[in-house]
Amino acid sequence: MGNMKFWAAAAHIAPVYLDPRASADKACSVIAEAARNGASLVVFSESFLTGFPVWAALYPPIQSHQHFKRFLKASVYIDGPEIERVRKAASDNGVFVSIGFSERNPASVGGLWNSNVLISDTGQILIHHRKLVATFFEKLVWDPGDGAGLVVANTRGRIGGLICGENTNPLARYSLMTQGEQVHISSYPPIWPTRVPKESDNYDNRAANRIRASAHCFETKCFGIIVAGRLDEVARKSIALDDPAIEAIIDASPRATSFFLGPTGAGTGDEMTDEGIGYAQIDLDDCVEPKRFHDVVAGYNRFDIFDVAVNRMRRNPIRFLEGRAGGALTSPEAVAMPE
Repeated sequence: MGNMKFWAAAAHIAPVYLDPRASADKACSVIAEAARNGASLVVFSESFLTGFPVWAALYPPIQSHQHFKRFLKASVYIDGPEIERVRKAASDNGVFVSIGFSERNPASVGGLWNSNVLISDTGQILIHHRKLVATFFEKLVWDPGDGAGLVVANTRGRIGGLICGENTNPLARYSLMTQGEQVHISSYPPIWPTRVPKESDNYDNRAANRIRASAHCFETKCFGIIVAGRLDEVARKSIALDDPAIEAIIDASPRATSFFLGPTGAGTGDEMTDEGIGYAQIDLDDCVEPKRFHDVVAGYNRFDIFDVAVNRMRRNPIRFLEGRAGGALTSPEAVAMPE
C-alpha cells in the first residue's frame, strides 16, 4: 500500500466446509487473483478456516456433540500448516491478508477460539485477535478471548478489525479508534439464525452489519471493509444432514453481503451477494477532513471526565515458575510433598 491510495479486496467466498487444507488452498487462489487485479489488501470472512458453526443455532446442545467434534477436528492451530500456507501466499503475492479461523487451544483438546489474523505483505503476523465474547449460540463452540489482539497495525495505513458481534461493543471499537485506525475490518458469518422463520422474521444480517459498520466508520472517520462468509450446498448438506426442518431454517435465513464504506459511513466500491471478489479503492487522505467535525479521540472528547483502560495481556490457564536448583523458586513438578 505504497501511498495514500490502494485497492482492497473483499473475498465473498465459501470455504471448503470442514476441510481446512482445501480451504487454505482456496484462500491462496483468491489471494493470487486479487493481487493480479491490483489489490494490496485481501480480506476473508469470520471463521473462513474452516466454515462457520451454524449448527450450534439449529440443534439442542445434547444433539450437537458430533457436530462439535467434526468442527473441532477441522479447526486449526495458529502455528499450523494452514495459517502458514496463507502467510506464504501473502508474501508470494506481496499483499496484506486478513483471515478468520477457528483456533484450537494448545492447552485443551476441546478448547476453541474465534480468531482472526492480519498478515503483512512479507508473511508476518501483525495482529492475532481472539474474539472477546462469543455471541449467543456461539458460546457452545468458542471460548472467550482476550485483549491482546486489540491492536491497530501501523503499516502503510493503520488497519484494525473486530469479529462479528464485537462491532456492537463500543469500548472494543473505541480501543481501536484511539490507535489512529484508518481502515476497519469487520468479519461476519454467512447467516445467523435467531428464530424459526415461520414464527417471525429472522435476524437480518445484511441490515445489522451495515448499521454497525456505518456507525463505526462515521464515528472513527475511517474506511470499512465488511466481509461475510458464504454458505454453499456442501456446507448446507453437512449441517442439515437431510433434516427438512433444519434445511428450511437455513434456506429462510437472510444471507449477509460483503461491502465497503467510506469515512462518512456511505457505501463505496462493490457490494457482493454472489460468490466472488469485490473491490474498492481506498484513499486514506479522505479520513482527515471529517476529523475536523468531531474527533472523539482528540478535541471532541473530555478525557478529564472519561477514563478508559484496556488490558492487552494474553490470557494463559497457568504460570509455571522455573528456578535454579537450591533457589527459592522451583518448577511445580519438582516440588516434593512433605513426609
